[in-house]
Amino acid sequence: MNPSVAAVGAGFQRGWIEFRQTVTNAGQAVGWLFLPVVGLVVMYLLRGTPVPGTDFSLGARAIPGILGFSVVMTGLMGLALALTMDREDGTLLRAKATPNGMLGYVTGKVVSQAGMTIGVLIIVLIPAALLFQGLQLDRASSWLNLAWVLALGLVATLPIGAMLGSLFPNTQGLSFLSLLVMGLVMISGVFYPITGFPGWLQWVAQVFPLYWLGLGMRWALLPDALSAAELGGSWRQLEMVAVLGAWAVFGFVTAPIVLRRMARRESGSRVAARKDKAIQQW
Repeated sequence: MNPSVAAVGAGFQRGWIEFRQTVTNAGQAVGWLFLPVVGLVVMYLLRGTPVPGTDFSLGARAIPGILGFSVVMTGLMGLALALTMDREDGTLLRAKATPNGMLGYVTGKVVSQAGMTIGVLIIVLIPAALLFQGLQLDRASSWLNLAWVLALGLVATLPIGAMLGSLFPNTQGLSFLSLLVMGLVMISGVFYPITGFPGWLQWVAQVFPLYWLGLGMRWALLPDALSAAELGGSWRQLEMVAVLGAWAVFGFVTAPIVLRRMARRESGSRVAARKDKAIQQW
């Protein structure tokens, strides 16, 4: 068997094992579900507030945005956190020392985080379907559109997560990144239509994948009449595919370069120095 193919196969097995370990660990599962569940609770309290210019519930309108937010947090941030933690404890160095180990390692991480992302999305969507009226979940086309938007969103965000996990030297650095992501959530139309924001803020939001993920999921799950509340008065599917596709291309071109550079710089002395620094901080 080709060594690369064998490494990818081993990576899939590793990813499945890590996914099962995460979902059976109560602490980790609650950690990934906490923010989406908080979002659900907040939107449930706002279920009686209408989207401006319509009689549709603002809470129900925000559900697809919360799903998009879950993709970014569980996929992008989850992969970045996993890579950073594995650099600190030497797991990445051991993968580097194994023939085709980095290929198998990255494959496993992508599989486990993609699985967690899909799992969190399903867990959030089930109570949302029961608590909120107006979500178009009784149509096969809605599920099909949701599936390909989710797939495109994962392809666009997971490579970015791999790059960020390679660039930040420790988990403390990712805390700052989390604050930036939360700020992006506020301006990306997750909880409220961005048509009410200043024009320059709308342009900033549209640069990043989160806005387009939310838009695509709203297109998949909400009535067509709700497109009137979006920029341009439409779902802008072509623009959504173009922007998420551009992020995917950027990620797939850049992530391998960043990962190889990071792997080359890893050494036993670097791992030991990070462990010593962590002990001193404690």
